[in-house]
Amino acid sequence: MSAVSITYIFKTIFGYGFIFRAMLVGVLISVCAALLGVSLVLRRCSMIGDGLSHVGFGALAVAAALGAAQLWVALPVVIAVAFLIIRLNDNSKLSSDSAVALISSASLALGVLIVSLTGSNTNLNDFLFGSVFALSRADVNLSLVLSAAVLILFVLFYNKIFAVTFDAGFARATGTREVFYNTFVALLTAVTVVIGMRLVGAMLVASLIIFPPLTAMQVCKKFRSVVICSGVLAAIAFIAGMMISIGVRSAPVGASVVCVNAVLFLVFLAAGAIIRAGKPKTA
Repeated sequence: MSAVSITYIFKTIFGYGFIFRAMLVGVLISVCAALLGVSLVLRRCSMIGDGLSHVGFGALAVAAALGAAQLWVALPVVIAVAFLIIRLNDNSKLSSDSAVALISSASLALGVLIVSLTGSNTNLNDFLFGSVFALSRADVNLSLVLSAAVLILFVLFYNKIFAVTFDAGFARATGTREVFYNTFVALLTAVTVVIGMRLVGAMLVASLIIFPPLTAMQVCKKFRSVVICSGVLAAIAFIAGMMISIGVRSAPVGASVVCVNAVLFLVFLAAGAIIRAGKPKTA
């Protein structure tokens, strides 16, 4: 980008209050998704985010058809489904990935069907791929409160989340309520997915959960360092993606953020390979 375009980008970000608020919300949500993603990726449950985003799409479609407040309809529905997935995984012969696949595909189909049959003026692209600049002040305020709450709760229960992530058996033996904290992580993930959908859409929100942890794991080996690195990478990716979207006006914010995440992953993948190649081999 030229100096002129960079100047234009910064003037746009700081000159328009709604754009600055949208960036702030985006950074907070991206960081929340990345932190929760570390636990989900390590436990091989990362596709829960993708499944919940499809459920959220169906809920948003129903809310739009009814003329109801979209976030207030989607939040309880997605949270309830997150609890259902956890219960199915714990008490059913149906595995969590199968439950996610069934529920997500049905919800996505239901959302498309409702929008089509009701003749709603809702633009499906906004639900599927996000529209950060279309956020209302109420949506921004609610997203700020919820993302801040998720971030605070993650920090407060960090040790418990760490315990159930790495050794559930040991966590149970030491008195940690595994099911409770698994449900707790699912709850935080559900909230993050719903508010993240308005930024990058149902099709791309899972990438906010998956990319930063996997990227950080290429060079970081300790849980704490992976968590910190994931949060930093998520913030950088969102800011860079939004700047690209403003500079290249036809570029959607969500797709730009995901592409930046993909580039960061490739860079860290190469860096990790170089680091491993430079280490002396032990006999």
